[in-house]
Amino acid sequence: MPLTTRRRALTALGAATAAGVAAPVLLGGPLAPAARAAATTGGHRPRPHWRAHAHNDYEHPRPLLDALDQRFGSVEADIYLVEGELLVAHDPADLDPRRTLESLYLRPLRARVRANHGWVYGGWPRPLQLLVDLKTEGASTYLALDRVLRRYPELFTGFRHGRVRRRAVTVVVSGDRAAREPMAAQDTRLAFYDGRLTDLGTAADTSFIPLISDNWALNFGWQGTGPFPAAERQKLRTMVAGAHARGQQLRLWSTPDLPGPAREALWGELLAEGVDFLNTDDLAGLAAFLTAHGA
Repeated sequence: MPLTTRRRALTALGAATAAGVAAPVLLGGPLAPAARAAATTGGHRPRPHWRAHAHNDYEHPRPLLDALDQRFGSVEADIYLVEGELLVAHDPADLDPRRTLESLYLRPLRARVRANHGWVYGGWPRPLQLLVDLKTEGASTYLALDRVLRRYPELFTGFRHGRVRRRAVTVVVSGDRAAREPMAAQDTRLAFYDGRLTDLGTAADTSFIPLISDNWALNFGWQGTGPFPAAERQKLRTMVAGAHARGQQLRLWSTPDLPGPAREALWGELLAEGVDFLNTDDLAGLAAFLTAHGA
């Protein structure tokens, strides 16, 4: 099934699932009084789903905005360096000069942060994670990204001479591994590096690698059906403990994402074991799940 068709199907199924959940799904529009009361804590605005990651976010009808309506804590954009421009797409065939990283993500984020007094979610002073996946050669694409990010210095969490200063959006660079060398050589930067499981326990700390990401399907055989094997559970616990011991967060991609018991079971185990980001194309489905589980 083509990706965009699959995403529409997931979105529709997720919305239908959400309709049957007692706790409200935050859709961005005004909530009914009862739903508003249930979705808020201590008089604050609705709590963001900090553990929700919008995989391939740009494939949704409203890139970034659909994820923000669901109050996701992390969004992902794939970029290609094309004639000096950073274009957002999943495949080269989808490239469109109008769909730039700035037009789809950076300018809307700047406007929102200004409107919300310095943060993406008003009343919640915590950075949104913007995962930028480099699809073209990593070193040159990262250097182009670095130039673009420096046009918005007030927006991004930054590293300067050994210290990190948090701001509204934390950019984490993933994708082509050739980005690592030029990033590591910088004394000042507005982005951080997405590590892999091989980076656990190495000398790299959170000022360079705040996030560890890897492929669930290459590390685990369990896909949510039947009991979670004890050996695999222990393996997951070891991963989480290793990341958290160094102040890093953990994300596992390529998890089951079709609505149903298998996905719910696997998401439940990820939550219970402390995985920091749950990966999905189904925004409404994950928002409903996290709301129902109080996460």
